[in-house]
Amino acid sequence: MAVLGKTLKRAIGLRKTVEKVSFRRNRLKVQETTLLKLLRKSRNTAFGKYYGFSDILWSSDPIAKFREQVPVHDYHKIHEKWWHRSLAGEADVCWPGQVNYFALSSGTSGSPSKHIPVTNDMLKSIRRTSIRQIFTLAWYDMPGELFEKGILMVGGSTHLNYNGLYYEGDLSGITAGNIPFWFQHFYKPGPEISKERDWNAKLDEIVRNAKQWDIGIIVGVPAWIQIITEKIIDYYNVEHIHEIWPNLMVYCHGGVSFEPYKKGFEKLMGKPMVYIDTYLASEGYIGIQSRNENALQLVLNRGIFFEFVPFNERNFTPDGELVDNPETLAINEVTKGEDYAILMSTCAGAWRYLIGDVIRFVDVKRHEIVIAGRTKHYLSLCGEHLSVDNMNKAVRLVSEEMNIDVKEYTVCGIPHGSLFAHKWFIGADMEVDKARFRELLDAKLCEVNDDYKVERSAALKDVVVEVIPSKVFYDWLEANVKVGAQTKFPRVMKRDRVADWETFVESKLSESN
Repeated sequence: MAVLGKTLKRAIGLRKTVEKVSFRRNRLKVQETTLLKLLRKSRNTAFGKYYGFSDILWSSDPIAKFREQVPVHDYHKIHEKWWHRSLAGEADVCWPGQVNYFALSSGTSGSPSKHIPVTNDMLKSIRRTSIRQIFTLAWYDMPGELFEKGILMVGGSTHLNYNGLYYEGDLSGITAGNIPFWFQHFYKPGPEISKERDWNAKLDEIVRNAKQWDIGIIVGVPAWIQIITEKIIDYYNVEHIHEIWPNLMVYCHGGVSFEPYKKGFEKLMGKPMVYIDTYLASEGYIGIQSRNENALQLVLNRGIFFEFVPFNERNFTPDGELVDNPETLAINEVTKGEDYAILMSTCAGAWRYLIGDVIRFVDVKRHEIVIAGRTKHYLSLCGEHLSVDNMNKAVRLVSEEMNIDVKEYTVCGIPHGSLFAHKWFIGADMEVDKARFRELLDAKLCEVNDDYKVERSAALKDVVVEVIPSKVFYDWLEANVKVGAQTKFPRVMKRDRVADWETFVESKLSESN
């Protein structure tokens, strides 16, 4: 293990040299090359023949021809016409060969799981991008000893469901079951615990074994890593996690914004940590931590061709549904500071596929982005256009000013006479001055969003705040979806779920009284 760690350290050191020249390449050319590789490999599939991939390959402008001949898809459209055939065992549908794995998307509360194809080419792409993500540690001047320590990866079960045609499970479980042999030396909690399908039982096993491991890096979704860390601290009756793992230096997170969790997370630490963001979706590894610690860098050369749909009323309905024939832009056509929904064409057979995320470019030349929210997780009852990014920033600022730990939150739109109001549910396990929280939250949202500020003097007549135990959020997930490594609570509660959620909250609060 020490030899492997030293080898990895040397390889990471070389990354600095490679990084210096990585941005000299033309980003459009890189993406065009990626698209041509995808088209060439899949031209003889059912999808490729139907949409004339061979013609596109001969075109003088393949990107324009691709846009012209291939329609935009959401999950339901591509599943109903194409992916259901792969689920039935048919080969060569949207990508060469038979699909052996399907990732069950984490979704949000009340949403059924989607079956996203995961091909061998996609697994290879994810592995290569994961290594590239590790190389970003070159910028933090980490001691060599770190690369000899264990890496705790908290993900879905590697014991996947098999129905005779394919395996299905969380993407984290699929990828963990396909990690390279050399990585097994570092990987915790190890193969046996990773097979556990009962999420709560897996957490308990991790807690019981924690003291046996020398962990240097943790990987996982913030909410569940925080829960595990709290459980370990409580189980061993220590002040902070560094009493158990003194060599812990890096936390690699993803899936949701870390902003609302950071304050509470740091209270569990005994030493400063390096936080690294990732952008790994069920559809592919989209972005890695850039040199700008507040941004992610799109991965343009690992089997994903990107298009960007301006997130505005021209391209989306008020409910976040994509219109027919939306405007789409290539990587060289985007503008800094604008919001875009992402379309992806991938080596897993997704074609011009809307993943539902909204991103914003902070550096166009370096293709660096931040995640602004979801196409259907914006709150705009009367034109306030409140994004998840706005919400995260406001909650973080209020938490810091009041010195409180907000572990979860969700917001919904409610009627206020003939007009509207926002109702916030704040998950905190301490005494919170609701009136002050409401006042500060409203003020911070006005600061970060001009549209919100305007509507607060017009149609948005009130802001309501209810503080509840954070456990209520996790109980809701268990009752309505599932608990697991990739399950996230929705920041905006859908209108058709608000009544159920409020009833659930009332029942839980009654039980505790």
